Amino acid sequence: MKIYLDNAATTPIDPEVVEAMIPVLKNQFGNPSSIHAYGREVRSAIEQARKSVARFLNVSPAEIFFTSGGTEANNTAIFCSVRDLGIKHVISSALEHHAVLHTLQGLEKERKIKLSLLKVDSKGRIDLNDLENLLKANHKSMVSLMHANNEIGNLIPLKKVGELCQKYEALFHSDTVQTMAHYKMDLQESPVHFVTCAAHKFHGPKGIGFLYINHKVKIHPFIHGGAQERNMRGGTENVYGIVGLAKALEIASEHMEEHQKHILGLKMYMIENLKQNIPGIEFNGDPEGESLYTVLNVAFPPSENSEMLLFNLDISGIACSGGSACSSGSNTGSHVLKAVYGEVDRPSVRFSFSKYNTKQEIDVVVEKLKELYAVKVS
Repeated sequence: MKIYLDNAATTPIDPEVVEAMIPVLKNQFGNPSSIHAYGREVRSAIEQARKSVARFLNVSPAEIFFTSGGTEANNTAIFCSVRDLGIKHVISSALEHHAVLHTLQGLEKERKIKLSLLKVDSKGRIDLNDLENLLKANHKSMVSLMHANNEIGNLIPLKKVGELCQKYEALFHSDTVQTMAHYKMDLQESPVHFVTCAAHKFHGPKGIGFLYINHKVKIHPFIHGGAQERNMRGGTENVYGIVGLAKALEIASEHMEEHQKHILGLKMYMIENLKQNIPGIEFNGDPEGESLYTVLNVAFPPSENSEMLLFNLDISGIACSGGSACSSGSNTGSHVLKAVYGEVDRPSVRFSFSKYNTKQEIDVVVEKLKELYAVKVS
């Protein structure tokens, strides 16, 4: 039996999304920049998808720009704000995804910005007082904070942060890759200038995402080439990816409440079962507070075979993660856990859930963990 609990890394594509993409893959092959009928047919599919995304966010279709995914979208928002909007100071946190953190650190190293990292508490929650003090002290700042952390699941109060940025006339960029399609997002209600998306996080295809750019913000292209995406993103569009993204977002929107209830139920069920069955278990972040319902980061008791925990789960057919999959192959450990807890001597595993997971799967995983820890706890 194989069990997939690494949905924060990527999700299996929904069969309905595949069905929506097949006609584009097989028959609608025209270049959307071509003016003949083949091109116009494909252009229409792109614009219908753009309208669908815009409806979900309650924004104008002209504010949606398709990208290759979340990393490109985050890089575009940050680089172009510094280059085109005169941003000299950025406020962020040490918990950000490396697509944001490494970009900001690179710009700081090149002396293009001053970077301020917010204080976080013992559960990984950002300090809003610190944010306000930094905004007061630094005119024309940009704030870059992810809506939900991809490793420990902590949520920021998006609307409250946006209002603080509005109060001090700061730009607000939020990496919403983990929360897009999992929560309702009305960007008319939450003051934000940039949000980002990757379709493969909500049962869409890989290699496609989008960047929302508020109409009040005027930046120049990050990727140059043709005049695609209204002169904002050069390169022939990933048409079947765009169609798949829109379909995945549509499905998520239609079934959001039932999926939230089901997945949160799995998360709480796993928390309770782990507490009952493995003495000394702890949970990283704030899983029972303001937390992403799809992610549970578990700190297991110290063990002589801690480094083999993920391997042992893998050979038992259980897929999970020790951190961000985007950093797989790195032996440096989790920068998120280190920023919150300092040096960590406990093995931590991120379990992340989707609409396809079941309580029976959770039972199997907990039983396997009991088996491993019955012998190996030091």
